[in-house]
Amino acid sequence: MAFVIRLISLNQSLWLDEATTAIAVQTHSFWNIVTQFSPSDFHPPLYYLFMKIWTGIFGYSEVALRVPSVLFSLGAGWFVYKIGKIISGSRIGVRDDKNVGFWSASFFLLNPLIIYYSQEARMYSMATFFIAASFYYFVKYLRSNAKRLTSNFWIMNMFFILSFYTFYASSFYIAAVWIYLLMSKRYKLIMFSVVSFILPLLLISPLLYLQLLNSRVALEQVTNWASILGNVSVKNLALIPIKFTSGRISFEPKMIYYMLAGGWMIALFGMIGMSSIAAINKVRMLLFFLTIPLLLGLFFSFFSPLLQYFRFQYLIVFLSMLLALGMGSIPFFSTASPRGAQAIVSKKVSSPMVVNVIGMLVLMVFISWSLLYLLNPQFHREDWKSLAQELHKEEASVYMILSSSDPLKYYFPEVEVQDLRSLTNQEKKILIIPYTSDIHGVDYQTVLQETHILRRTQSFRQLTYEYWQVLEPAENL
Repeated sequence: MAFVIRLISLNQSLWLDEATTAIAVQTHSFWNIVTQFSPSDFHPPLYYLFMKIWTGIFGYSEVALRVPSVLFSLGAGWFVYKIGKIISGSRIGVRDDKNVGFWSASFFLLNPLIIYYSQEARMYSMATFFIAASFYYFVKYLRSNAKRLTSNFWIMNMFFILSFYTFYASSFYIAAVWIYLLMSKRYKLIMFSVVSFILPLLLISPLLYLQLLNSRVALEQVTNWASILGNVSVKNLALIPIKFTSGRISFEPKMIYYMLAGGWMIALFGMIGMSSIAAINKVRMLLFFLTIPLLLGLFFSFFSPLLQYFRFQYLIVFLSMLLALGMGSIPFFSTASPRGAQAIVSKKVSSPMVVNVIGMLVLMVFISWSLLYLLNPQFHREDWKSLAQELHKEEASVYMILSSSDPLKYYFPEVEVQDLRSLTNQEKKILIIPYTSDIHGVDYQTVLQETHILRRTQSFRQLTYEYWQVLEPAENL
């Protein structure tokens, strides 16, 4: 089911960041991806290097570009299943519980935010896969109570490195593991883990240094770049739990959306809260890894903004397992107490049946949120495909922010795009795609308003282009 639902609308138009992936791997060699493209991209190169190999085999269509994310998300779900089987005992795990593993994997694989980004040609699903894998081997190592550094420990560290080389925000999870080991007084493990992580980090340090310098320049030069990256704000903080439980979409009226999404969020986190009260030893570790990376990211965002919910989607790995454990801890359905209403209910409904009913209800709501996005084109990504088709019919110079023009290059490679920041009022006919002009603080209308008139605006999904023409003498009068 998880695989099939990811095939719905998989061929929708690429948006800006996905087109950047396509153009980068199509126009750069392996070496140039690292030396020319990555310094100004602010992401590690591993995903692009992988996609260079993948597209060399399967091509550059929308579906081909997105299938790796589909597969990585399914692989992450498999690891969530294996972790859920283990993390069902009183501490790290007394016995494997396939039921907990099943529900953990189901909640992860059908989570609406995971489904959304599993259809995106970006590195987030790949990073989530590596983090889920590293956590699995971390739990296996702790559960074994080994006195020496076994293969589980080294495989965990290998996935540390792969996750960092894929997505820098993975570092918050890695730091959380080290903090957990420090709190557990496992100093030897910390030392070997840090050393094994630092040595490969030295290889990427020159690139990382250039990216940090370029990011500072972008923050200074691009007017509203910090708000796009994710400033620390109440809104950005509130969106994290809301999007984790309801997915990427939003709709009007906002009051209805916030009531539905907020109420659903409260219900799910309430379930987690009850499981924490009922069996704190069972969920303590998961709560730690759900919250500590987020707190570290929040602290880091005071210095360099990155507090956007999609950057922390790997935390849904832990959220899903907490939900699976929380289903059996709702007090009304608990069979632990033989008195009162609980005893009456427990005689009528078996605990496994209750767990299955609650689990199916959660999955039904998750799938409903996803289908609302998948089956309604209005919620799909930016429609550059249709915009490019219309531009084929136009005869005028095309202006837009060049750094945002990759989708147009992907769908209309023949078009010659001019930099909107160098716009003058000398041409008679001008087509302007104002996409990201507000982020860059470009006021093109002031340049044109005395000499040109806006003849028409063509709208697409989340996109527009404007047709400007020089004023005729009579119109000047």
